[in-house]
Amino acid sequence: HERLVGSEMCIRDRGSTRPQARQFVNHGLILVDGKRVDIASFRVKRGHVISLSPKAKEMIQIQHNIDTLDRSLVGWLEAGEKQVTVRDLPQREHIDIPVREQLIVELYSK
Repeated sequence: HERLVGSEMCIRDRGSTRPQARQFVNHGLILVDGKRVDIASFRVKRGHVISLSPKAKEMIQIQHNIDTLDRSLVGWLEAGEKQVTVRDLPQREHIDIPVREQLIVELYSK
């Protein structure tokens, strides 16, 4: 589910954790193609441009995260000055969370 906008913002240093990034989205602080998105499960597509709302750009917590978090950008996102563009869809190797797919398959096959 790395295509969810909440995950994108966590990856791009706006949220220090995924729950914090989801909260930023839920509060309408994130724009996708210039339109406010307030659903963290919103799925981004190739070519979408993700940015901060004017209100979010002034928030101390977001500025702190941008200034202090040092995360590398994943290969399927392209960084701009104040935005991120989804240049491709994520592949398995882009996911930074250790996942054992076999356990997921076993759980859902019961």
